[in-house]
Amino acid sequence: MKFGAYLRSSWPSFVCAATSMLVTVLVLSVVSVSGQTIAVVVCTQLVCAVLAVCIDYQRRARFVDGLVSCAAEVEHPLWATEMLEEPSYYEGQLTYEAIMRLAKAGNDDVASCRRQVASYREYVETWVHEAKSPLAAAHLMLENMDGAVAELARAEGDAAAETSAALSDKIDALDEELARVEGYIEQALFYARSESFDRDYLIRAYGLRDMVAAAVKARARSLIAARVTPIMESLDCQVFTDEKWMAFILGQLIQNSVNYAAEQQARIVFSARRAHEGTSSECVILTVADNGCGVAAADLPRVFDRGFTGANGRSGKKATGIGLYLVKRLCDKMGLGVWAQSAEGEGFAVSISFPTNKMHYFD
Repeated sequence: MKFGAYLRSSWPSFVCAATSMLVTVLVLSVVSVSGQTIAVVVCTQLVCAVLAVCIDYQRRARFVDGLVSCAAEVEHPLWATEMLEEPSYYEGQLTYEAIMRLAKAGNDDVASCRRQVASYREYVETWVHEAKSPLAAAHLMLENMDGAVAELARAEGDAAAETSAALSDKIDALDEELARVEGYIEQALFYARSESFDRDYLIRAYGLRDMVAAAVKARARSLIAARVTPIMESLDCQVFTDEKWMAFILGQLIQNSVNYAAEQQARIVFSARRAHEGTSSECVILTVADNGCGVAAADLPRVFDRGFTGANGRSGKKATGIGLYLVKRLCDKMGLGVWAQSAEGEGFAVSISFPTNKMHYFD
């Protein structure tokens, strides 16, 4: 607390003290007190007033400086109560009590919200696991129906072949839609789990080629349907990451490329390279690039924003704006760098950097 600010805020007290001294001088003069006596009395009053000002300033400054320090340095305002000391003057005590009450109410609200979020997250996780069972059963039923249609076509000859082919196409389309529902459910599961990432997180060394190959295999149906050719280049290296979370990230990148695949000769290229070799920031950079429609320059800075679909997503109505958002969120949780590059009409690429320093994961 600056002394000048204290003086400006306490001017009524100073006016009263000066008035008191002036009145004292006038009264003593009227009763014919000597000038030396008047000077001694006034000097005594002045010294007492200065001492009172200094003492009061010190008492107030300690509390005010604590408030200023909390406002400037404390990361969360509710933590300020742990750093403040209760002042000795009445107004400060009232302020301190009000701050404590506000902090307690804020902490109670935060705790309540956290309990609600945790409860909702557990419900979502439970719902996702329960929803997977009927979807798996539906897939199995569709496979059985497809087999039954094929057998019926063979039994009845060429007359039923055309009908059975059309029915098989519809079954395949329904199976594809169920697969999309499964993808959205998987997104919901990982979105919920990303709030409690530390509960299900294990960093180990994994072969990059094996992880990419597994992700491509898991999305083979979508790649085949969109006629997208996966290409793997220079992936013979190891990275430190969590296999399950990384499989989901790669799956989202593959699905994004499938959604915006080129009409002819569509491809998705997985490539890796080392960067900053021999330094503390050495890393492996995995790039997932396609030759699809790309992203406009104006949309590129926002591709990782939640719910952002861009001009292509709005026109095609295929995007939810969640996939790339989860990619960025999970990469941030794992300490991985992620960025996007694109040229409209030429393709879209996402790069992920894996630090090679194992101590990075144990900070």
